[in-house]
Amino acid sequence: MKRRKLVAGNWKMNGVTADLGEVAAIADAARDIAEVDAALCLPATLIERATCAVPGFAIGGQDVHQAQSGAHTGCISAAMLFDAGASLTIVGHSERREAQCESDGIVRAKSEAALATGLAVILCVGESESVRDSGKAVATVDSQLAASLPKDSHRRLAIAYEPIWAIGTGKVPSIADIAEMHAALRKRLIATYGEAGEGVRILYGGSVKASNAAEIFAIENVDGALVGGASLKAADFIPIIEAGAHTAT
Repeated sequence: MKRRKLVAGNWKMNGVTADLGEVAAIADAARDIAEVDAALCLPATLIERATCAVPGFAIGGQDVHQAQSGAHTGCISAAMLFDAGASLTIVGHSERREAQCESDGIVRAKSEAALATGLAVILCVGESESVRDSGKAVATVDSQLAASLPKDSHRRLAIAYEPIWAIGTGKVPSIADIAEMHAALRKRLIATYGEAGEGVRILYGGSVKASNAAEIFAIENVDGALVGGASLKAADFIPIIEAGAHTAT
């Protein structure tokens, strides 16, 4: 099945008003790369200003609470993200799962809340280096995905496979390892959603940069990337989006 590539940036805990110029530069350049969908997931404090600065460009959040409102100090609901102008959000990033002790069940509930509000969702899964070294990476990530997937909705959903040991380290799995994992995730999506699972995009994330993006994008079932540090500057991020255009299927 032909799937349009998605290249999304995750700014993590980076970005203040002075950085809106980079957002604008990325949005301006991305608009000329018609073959690829591009997005930036920014700190919640920047979302409204960014959507005003670059109307029509996809701006997202980095997390969302599973409840629509209530006594959850410091949290942000899907309705709040949507109201601020966001069109998507990340859920289940390893830095949330590990540091905030988020379970698969919580990730599933967050994804369902976001989808019900009209946001698109990038749902993250991935294994630690010790799991990879034990030979259990595929089984572990498959189980994680199965327990994290929203039950009834696959529309506006994308999956991001991010090996934890590759995030920000410069380490990248082999082409064969990425292909094996993405094939397993595709199999799980089809088992869950039937034929519609063929249409869910699977992104790769973990030290993606301009020098390796084209090779990664050429792998079967790699439908784009979730990019961390290299998404902070237009000079680094735009070549990755361009690589997606060059390998568009």
